[in-house]
Amino acid sequence: MEQKYLKIVRDFEELGKSLAESTAFDPEIHGRYKKLKPFYPSAARLVQIEKELAGLDAMKDDEEMSLLYEEEKNALKAEYKKVRAELSALFSKSPFEGKPVIVEVRAGTGGLEAGLFAGDLFKMYQKAAEIYGLKLKIFSIHSTPMGGVKEAVFEVSGENAYSYFRFEAGVHRVQRIPATEAGGRIHTSAASVAVYPEPEEVDIKIEPADLRIDTYRSSGKGGQHVNKTDSAVRITHIPTGAVASCQNERSQFQNKAKAMTMLKAKIYERQAEDAAESTADIVRNQVGSADRSEKIRTYNFPQNRVTDHRIKFTIYNLAEFMEGRISAMTEKLNEELAGK
Repeated sequence: MEQKYLKIVRDFEELGKSLAESTAFDPEIHGRYKKLKPFYPSAARLVQIEKELAGLDAMKDDEEMSLLYEEEKNALKAEYKKVRAELSALFSKSPFEGKPVIVEVRAGTGGLEAGLFAGDLFKMYQKAAEIYGLKLKIFSIHSTPMGGVKEAVFEVSGENAYSYFRFEAGVHRVQRIPATEAGGRIHTSAASVAVYPEPEEVDIKIEPADLRIDTYRSSGKGGQHVNKTDSAVRITHIPTGAVASCQNERSQFQNKAKAMTMLKAKIYERQAEDAAESTADIVRNQVGSADRSEKIRTYNFPQNRVTDHRIKFTIYNLAEFMEGRISAMTEKLNEELAGK
């Protein structure tokens, strides 16, 4: 019997008993009980099926009952598989499903090569969005020499945007011979990715007095209008120090609106991390210092493989992966990590 399901049943029943016997309302117990309630029916049925399968063993050696034994066993196993899949779907469901996400890709350690790799990750996400029917909108992008990226901030929207990007947050390490290397030596560098689910308007309130808004001239592409007007906007939330900027819209008003969306997502993420009993299933393990040692994934070009170290899963077709075909990795991550 899988201990996770048995623990759900035991904890839920014990909490229910505590609530029934208590003379005073305990918000902590009630909160835990409410959180487990959606999972209890399926978990309880799995526990019951395990008991029924164990009870069938008495029929196994009875010649007259052997046929019935096989039928019952197969039916119970089929039901177990179905209920387990339903429970797994409940675990993976998040309040952010269907909502847009904001993604930040930044070059880490590794000099110019880190910028080139960050640019490759950004292109990979662009291609993935196109392949899987998602919409990607760039908020800001700062280039490096040789076509790399120092920082790229963008929004991904669509029904499955959160599912595809929720586990991309962290440090991505690359091992390859850089375009900057004349001697043919393999280098290791890194880029970091942060993912913020966009909150609803009601999720977070920001006082205008807590904001510092700076405008400046856009440095990215966009034609004469972008380069000659102070349309880019940077907003700082003074109490938390969170900063968001946008420069890719054509007007200061539009850039300010997008920067506010990003800022709210960042503040919401911080508040969720600080809440010990938060039910928000946010990707909490974000970027760190973008050092190579803090990796969640390694892209090894000489060996044509990409490995996610959190689930010890490797794909041996790195070229295709970098072309945006990331669904095999995404599905495995959701299967292994969702609900944990």
